Amino acid sequence: MQITSNTTPETNIVEIEFNVNAEDFEKACNATYLKMRKNISLPGFRKGKAPRKMIETHYGEGVFYEDAVNDLYNLHIPKVIDETGLEIVAPPAIEVKEVSRENGVTYKVKFTVKPEVEIADYKGVEVEVQKREVTDEDIDRELELIRADNARIIDASDRSVKNGDEIVFDFTGFCEDELFDGGSATDFRLEVGSKRFIPGFEEQIIGKSVSEDFDVNVTFPEDYPAENVRGKDAIFKCTISEIYAKEAAELDDEFVKDISEFDTIAEFREDIRQKLEERFGENRDVKLEDAVAEKVVELLKAEIPQAMYEQRMDEMARDWAFKYNMEPETFARSTGSSFESYRESFREIAEKQIKFRLALDKISEVEDIQVSDDEIEKEYQKMADDNRMKIEKVREIASFENVKTDLKILKALELIKENASVTDVPYSPSEEEKAEMLEV
Repeated sequence: MQITSNTTPETNIVEIEFNVNAEDFEKACNATYLKMRKNISLPGFRKGKAPRKMIETHYGEGVFYEDAVNDLYNLHIPKVIDETGLEIVAPPAIEVKEVSRENGVTYKVKFTVKPEVEIADYKGVEVEVQKREVTDEDIDRELELIRADNARIIDASDRSVKNGDEIVFDFTGFCEDELFDGGSATDFRLEVGSKRFIPGFEEQIIGKSVSEDFDVNVTFPEDYPAENVRGKDAIFKCTISEIYAKEAAELDDEFVKDISEFDTIAEFREDIRQKLEERFGENRDVKLEDAVAEKVVELLKAEIPQAMYEQRMDEMARDWAFKYNMEPETFARSTGSSFESYRESFREIAEKQIKFRLALDKISEVEDIQVSDDEIEKEYQKMADDNRMKIEKVREIASFENVKTDLKILKALELIKENASVTDVPYSPSEEEKAEMLEV
């Protein structure tokens, strides 16, 4: 293999041409022939016994070229990257410029490389972080959640439905006076108020009784996954057969003894306080990291190639769908969205992540942050424990250099946090947190 050209036509793009000589190309073609011949049949020869020359005469001289060219590329591209010292940040674009028995194979590869980064004044960044103190109301709320989790289920079929009840009911849905797929069920179990059904459905069940026939009138949302009913009015014919209610236990010392290692409510409340302090502290650390990230990204100076953002968006789209054991395209369809819209929804966070990582990477370089082999081994063991895998398997998945880089970046982050000028401000719950508080 010989590199014949190395140019930089634009920022963060490197184009390299390299040639694999005729002798190596011939060896690759012969290896491809030996690999493929068992599946090739020619008149006059048993399957897998036809000579290479006869196959090339019958199918054309280039019959083995494509596989040979691909194999040679996969063999030599790591050598090209190693020899040039390029830091590749996205899949390359490949062009085969020439293929011939006389001259071998010439490749032209366009690489997107890591951008040059500048950053200064990252020590002492000023940030504000909400600090949440544990209140008696917080502890009371936790106790109510614990009571609810330990509530016993009782038959309440002798009264009408209340919010929070679990019912068993039949329903048949009509849209424009016609039944529609997925609109009917028998003996369906539903916790009223869980918001499993479309808006307005569950509220109309409250106050109904066992064996009472009633209608639920709703309008399907415009973004409903099933296109055939989007935005349309529907009527559901319903009949409840069973009603169940949760009966929370009395909050006393006996209850505490039954569900915990403590003997009194006072001891149990103190344990809850300590756990909430730990949780709120962890939440503060997350918010501190987010605040620091915002400041550090503002300090970053770099021309970042779009390919880095696009690749990160692909990774995030794939990883999120993987949580549901689905392909990204399939997951997007299941949410009623196009794949393009689903993927685009990750752009903002992908850009922030790329910028923050580039900044931390540069800081680790400027600060000459070091990571020992022992630290890397401990990280491998942690990864193995967290994922319930053998450490040998983790080493196959995560390269030594990648783990080393990740640890350097984490150390850079800790350095910034330790040197940040942090002002604690009073806690103000988000709208989501407010809603959760109201539900308890």
